[in-house]
Amino acid sequence: MNKNDSIELLIEDISADGSGVGKLDGMAFFVKDALTGDLVSAKITKLKKNYGYARLMEILQPSPHRVEPECALHRQCGGCQLQALSYDKQLEYKVRKVRGALERIGGFAPEEIVMEPVAGMTRGYRYRNKAQFPVGTDKNGCPAAGFYAARTHSIVPVDDCFLGVEQNREIMEKTLAWMRQYGIEPYDEKTGRGLVRHVLIRAGFRTGQLMVCIVINGNKLPQAEALIKQLEQIKGMQSISISINRQRNNVIMGDEVRTLWGTDYIEDFIRDMKFQISPLSFYQVNPAQTEVLYDTVLEYAGLNGDEVVWDLYCGIGTISLFLARKARQVYGVEIVPGAVEDARKNAQANQIRNAEFFMGDAEEVLPQFYEQEQPDNSQHPQVIVVDPPRKGCRESLLETIVRVRPERVVYVSCDPATLARDLKYLCGQGYELKRVKVVDVFCQTVHTESVVWIQRKHI
Repeated sequence: MNKNDSIELLIEDISADGSGVGKLDGMAFFVKDALTGDLVSAKITKLKKNYGYARLMEILQPSPHRVEPECALHRQCGGCQLQALSYDKQLEYKVRKVRGALERIGGFAPEEIVMEPVAGMTRGYRYRNKAQFPVGTDKNGCPAAGFYAARTHSIVPVDDCFLGVEQNREIMEKTLAWMRQYGIEPYDEKTGRGLVRHVLIRAGFRTGQLMVCIVINGNKLPQAEALIKQLEQIKGMQSISISINRQRNNVIMGDEVRTLWGTDYIEDFIRDMKFQISPLSFYQVNPAQTEVLYDTVLEYAGLNGDEVVWDLYCGIGTISLFLARKARQVYGVEIVPGAVEDARKNAQANQIRNAEFFMGDAEEVLPQFYEQEQPDNSQHPQVIVVDPPRKGCRESLLETIVRVRPERVVYVSCDPATLARDLKYLCGQGYELKRVKVVDVFCQTVHTESVVWIQRKHI
C-alpha cells in the first residue's frame, strides 16, 4: 500500500476524535466522517508503521446507524463529529470510550467498573448556553465568523450553529454588519494584526438574559456606541463588554474585561439556585444536563448533614453551593481570583452561610488549612470533590488527597484518559472504584462528562 492508493474499508469502530476506524491487511486506518457499519471507499493520505489515515471518498454502503444531520456544514465544521450517528449509538460510543480508558489506562478489570445507565437528552440540539465564534475573513476578504474546520484554524463560516441558542445568529449578523460598515478589521493569526478575535455569547436559559463579549487585539473598541445601539435592541440583552487579548497564542479570552453597557454579568438558575455568570466564569454549557450531573455528584457524595466537604477546582461555586445544602461545611478552592469572588457572591445571593472559598492552588491550600488552622481535626473532610480541567489533577494534588484521607472522593471529569490516570493513582493508594456515570453534556460531539465515586478501603 502507498499514499494516494484507493482502498475499501468496513468501519468497525470510532476513535477518540470521532474518526471511523477500519482495518485492511492488519493495518488500522482512520477515516474522518466515517461511522461504525459504513462500507467506504477512501484514499490513503498518510502511512505509519502500523496504522494510516485516509480521506473518505464515497460511502458504498451506509451504516444502519446513519441519520440525516440537522446542520449541512457538519462535515466541514470541526465542532460536531457525531451528528450523522444516531443518538442512541452516540451514547453507546461515549460509555465505551470511558470504560475503555478505565480498563486500558486505569488498569481496572471489567468487573471492577460499575457503569450506571448513561444520562442522555431527549433532543441533543440547542442546548449550549455559551458560544465562542472566531472572527476572520471569507474568500472575498470580508469579515466572517463561524467555527474552525477540524484540525485547523481555518474558519468555516456558520450562519447558525444548531447546538447554540437561536439568538446567536442575530447577534453575529449585527456584529459582522457593524464591522463591515465601519471597516473594523478581524484579527489575523498569521500576522498578529487586526482587531476583533472572537465573539463570546452567553445565554441564561431560565432568565432569558444575554451577554456579548468582543475579544479584541487592542485596548479600545472603535465605534462601540454603534455596535451597542444594534445589540441592545435584541430581547434579553443584559451585558456588552470587551476582553483585551494581545497575546500571540491560542487562548481565547484575555485577562482584562471591561463592561461597555449593562451589567458585568448575567444570571441563571440551576434547579432553584441562582448564579452570576461573568465573561470569564467557568459555567457548564448544558443547563439541562448540568442538573443531572450535579444530582449525581450529590448522590455519590452521600451526605447526611454532618460532613465537611472540600470542592477543589470549584470555579464560581456551583457544585460547592449544591453540596452546602446537604453538608455541615463546604470549602471551595479555585486559582482564578475572579471566580472566587463570583463564588462568594453566589453564596450570598443564595443565602448559603456554610460555604467558604479560598483562592490558590488546591494542593497548597488544603494541607495548609489543616496544619495551621485545625489542630483539633474537627474540620477533617469526609468527602472531597474534584472537577479539574481536561488535563486532570496534578500528582501533587492527588498526593494531598491521599494524605488527607477522606472517606469518599467524587471525581467529575471531561477527559476519560486523565480520569483513568488519576483514578489509577488513587486506587493504588487505598481507594476502590465504586460507581461511574456518563452524562451526555456535549451532544453530537465526541466529548464526554463523567462522575465517579471512589471509597477509602478499611482494612
